[in-house]
Amino acid sequence: MINYTKQKMLNGEKTLGTFLELGTANAVEALGYSGLDYIIIDTEHGPYTEESAMEFIRAAKMSKLSPFVRIKEISRPAVLRMLDIGAEGLIVPCIQTVEEVKALVKHGKYFPLGERGFFFARASGYGNEDFAKSIDGYTAKCNYETMILPQCETLGCLQNIEEIASIDGVDGIFVGPYDLSIALGMPGKFNEPEFVAALERILKACKDAGKFAFIFATDADAAIKNLNMGFDSVAINMDIAILINAYKNIVKTIKAR
Repeated sequence: MINYTKQKMLNGEKTLGTFLELGTANAVEALGYSGLDYIIIDTEHGPYTEESAMEFIRAAKMSKLSPFVRIKEISRPAVLRMLDIGAEGLIVPCIQTVEEVKALVKHGKYFPLGERGFFFARASGYGNEDFAKSIDGYTAKCNYETMILPQCETLGCLQNIEEIASIDGVDGIFVGPYDLSIALGMPGKFNEPEFVAALERILKACKDAGKFAFIFATDADAAIKNLNMGFDSVAINMDIAILINAYKNIVKTIKAR
């Protein structure tokens, strides 16, 4: 189990991903040819269960994509099951408080960082991978390779971002710009000084804590702007939106002739 996306960022590389909404293993396999580093299986807004997510995770690993999952809630089952089936990163929405993040780490990291329930899951080859030969080695490997990424998209999270980013077991912060802009009373106005200042505060909190900074972007121009601003990684839109826009552009081009 190697989290290649994390490895690239530790080496100073910027990484790119997208949200999986098409919901098939074939779509995941195809995305493996795109040059992306990771997919985010969206169980917050998407209809996916552990069973379907496991198939997407398997396809991602076979396609050399890091499989991340946006879970639907902060609860032991929501955290535990996605990690057990092989998620290499958990993006957690609607974070409001420091206590919520501490609970997230408690559920998602093994001792000594947390209290994750022990299990030789599929990510360890059901205990047959070399790194699972000892309990200490297995738990240390899982803690290192699996990422906990609270999503900063509420005023509560923003107001506590320095403390949240500094919590042991938090690997980075994922910014949800749309919900954050709504929380700030400026829906979609990403160039407003107050919104830009919020992003700068989040970036500084991540840098000071030695954590990664992720953000969602709708297109290439926004992604480049975010990367130039200092973000380590950008999740570019949703696969289904990009597919629709690509076909719309093709149809428009053909009909214009």
